[in-house]
Amino acid sequence: MLLLPGFHASLWFTEQVRECWPIPEVHVVLNAPLTFDPTKPTRLVLYATPNGNTIEQTLGSQLSKDAKTDWHFDIQHVAAQLRLLREKTLSENIVLACLEASGLSWPAWRAKHTDNAQLIRRMVGDLRAVFPRSRVTITGHSGGGSFLWGFLNGGETIPDFVDTLGFLDANYSYSNTSPERHGEKVLAWLRGDKARRLTVIAYDDREIQLNGKKVVGPDGGTFRATERMHARFAKELAFVDSKAGAITTKTALEGQLVLHVHANPKNAILHTALVGEWNGLLAALDPAQAFSEPRRYTNYIQPAAGIPPRPKDALGGAEIFTRLEKFPLAEREELLIAELLRGNLPEFLRRFVPLTLGPLTCQVLPDYLAVGSDTDFIRTPLTPMTAHKLADAFGCILPTKRLVDAIYSQATLKLDPQPLTESREAASTFAQHSRLIEAQRVGKLGALTAGIKKDVVWTNRLKEKPNKVAIYGWHKLDGQPIQPLTIVHRETYVDYSHGIRLIQRTARLNGKPCDLLALLQDPILCKLISDEGPITI
Repeated sequence: MLLLPGFHASLWFTEQVRECWPIPEVHVVLNAPLTFDPTKPTRLVLYATPNGNTIEQTLGSQLSKDAKTDWHFDIQHVAAQLRLLREKTLSENIVLACLEASGLSWPAWRAKHTDNAQLIRRMVGDLRAVFPRSRVTITGHSGGGSFLWGFLNGGETIPDFVDTLGFLDANYSYSNTSPERHGEKVLAWLRGDKARRLTVIAYDDREIQLNGKKVVGPDGGTFRATERMHARFAKELAFVDSKAGAITTKTALEGQLVLHVHANPKNAILHTALVGEWNGLLAALDPAQAFSEPRRYTNYIQPAAGIPPRPKDALGGAEIFTRLEKFPLAEREELLIAELLRGNLPEFLRRFVPLTLGPLTCQVLPDYLAVGSDTDFIRTPLTPMTAHKLADAFGCILPTKRLVDAIYSQATLKLDPQPLTESREAASTFAQHSRLIEAQRVGKLGALTAGIKKDVVWTNRLKEKPNKVAIYGWHKLDGQPIQPLTIVHRETYVDYSHGIRLIQRTARLNGKPCDLLALLQDPILCKLISDEGPITI
């Protein structure tokens, strides 16, 4: 296992991931194999998100059994298609970078930034610098095609390190009269190396309707854009046509240039189906992968984010902690994370409660993370590594110091701290402390409760000393925290006084959804949830 700089191990599919904001208002998630081999060549696949879709929705996941998962998570499955390609391509490392623009629209982002072409070129270069000498594939769906046009506009030529361009129903704005001379740039690039490929996937969208009205104007749509591309390239290239069912494929330069067009005989809206149902990304990345139904990547789809239902055979907290007593920390945490991931949490910890900070409303756990049932649960201190993995899996983040203070301020149940002094790191002491808290607690479970634990928090101070755990809080009844913010302990240290408070990553700012991680990067808005400026660790 080789953890790349800034990456952390994922819970799923032997992967490692990293999040960053490389240029203004652009969010990127990088996904690399955990078995990354620096002696092998690397392919970096840049995928620009479509209009209206987040990175998480674009990467895809299973839909939850209670149907609470947004349908957008089940239409593209970019991550699953890359996982299948990795399994079939063992000769190189394949890294995925999924890119999301603010406002969930690359066209709108480009309109806002007049220097967008230079920004995009710079970002592509910076991402490639993480994997020196990698070959780069640039692709996108829907409005993500605007990212590709921005990249092409950023220079007189397409850089030699780009090996593949893929428009997945995304070439709307192609024009043969554009001053950027896209056709000339693409042809010169293709002719420069026989290994380079351009793939376009589109469908006949001229007559499609939504709510009884045509979706595409008289000159719009990817069908007409693809016809314009074909007309341009056919001036200099000989195309070979083939047909498979409803798909017509036009190929030139011995397979370097491929235009797939679905005839759409039922006049359906196939915009997203071309990517997910028809394995469109796979077809754009690998000429050996057919552009056809059905899905070939089903076994590679990540589980739905969120807390799963508690299994009927789940053990109670007391029995689990009795069993944990004999295990060292690493094995103890493996068992705890397995229980929590399968949903062995009390019901009251599935109901997040609102926390208001001016125009921002967050959803926080009413209490600290625990294992077991409502009638038999033990609060579970964890290392920050395990806590962050759980937060990722449940669609949450850990709090900042500012959030911990806000939770205490707004808590409806404030209890007196119960310090212990002996066997602080023992599982039996964790259980003992949880019982002491319960002996104090009054009222129904689910009230926002504070004053019972120190929080494992996010802070820039971890830059000072890597591989440490940051803890803060454990407020007394007078509102003063027992524990100032500290990073003195190693990251593998965890004792009975630590608590894991999860906060849903999606919040609402002025009534509109927002990403708390993105908020933490904003030099102004970060003040809502951070008292130390942007959290960039």
